Amino acid sequence: MSRHEPMFNVPGSVLAVLALMISVHLVRLGLPEAWDTWVTLALAFIPVRYAGFAQELPGGEIASVTSFLTHTLVHGDWVHLGLNAAWLVAFGGAVANRVGSLRFLLLFGFCATAGAATFLLFNPGLMLPMVGASGAISGLMGATMRFLFTAVDGRGLAALREDPRSAPLMPLMVAITDKRVVLVTLVFLAANILAVLGLGSVGESGIAWEAHIGGYFAGLLTFGFFDAPQTDNSSGSARLH
Repeated sequence: MSRHEPMFNVPGSVLAVLALMISVHLVRLGLPEAWDTWVTLALAFIPVRYAGFAQELPGGEIASVTSFLTHTLVHGDWVHLGLNAAWLVAFGGAVANRVGSLRFLLLFGFCATAGAATFLLFNPGLMLPMVGASGAISGLMGATMRFLFTAVDGRGLAALREDPRSAPLMPLMVAITDKRVVLVTLVFLAANILAVLGLGSVGESGIAWEAHIGGYFAGLLTFGFFDAPQTDNSSGSARLH
């Protein structure tokens, strides 16, 4: 008898992150405007904190550390949150089902931090806040590139939904030269470059392209460190990639 997998197989860790983002948004909607502004700025990543102005901003010195992660919990509106939620389910589901909850959360946090650090590198002293989980989610997209096409070459895309662990990890040197990975990366970069050339920046349309790129390459280049060892059931031995 064939076993039918659910159409959506979203792990609890992904749902927990999504629920936390929605909860923060709902709480902010219920706050007076002044309080909402304070909470948003306390959670947001603001480069000017690191130019000697941390004490003058909500959250103080503590936010200089925590905002590398907490900026992922704040979104501009329901559209912003909805788009990030859709991409989180799409890429986060496959990654979490492959590596487990703890490794998924560590990878999410690492890519969020890398995205924020890249944003800071390009915008030292900027007073505008950066919010949203798109940098971390871009990292999950980059991580998925390390096993997406091996799944396609094997059992097909269904493997990502049914058993993403069955797809071998593409070694880093293979991944950065694989034509399909390179094509996806170039399209991703082109979409973000368009933001620089006129489709918006943080100050205009809210597109933090620097965080997207930093998060994406963090996931692509380091996923091997977060990937769970795959077990060869035929021999009982572990295959480390």
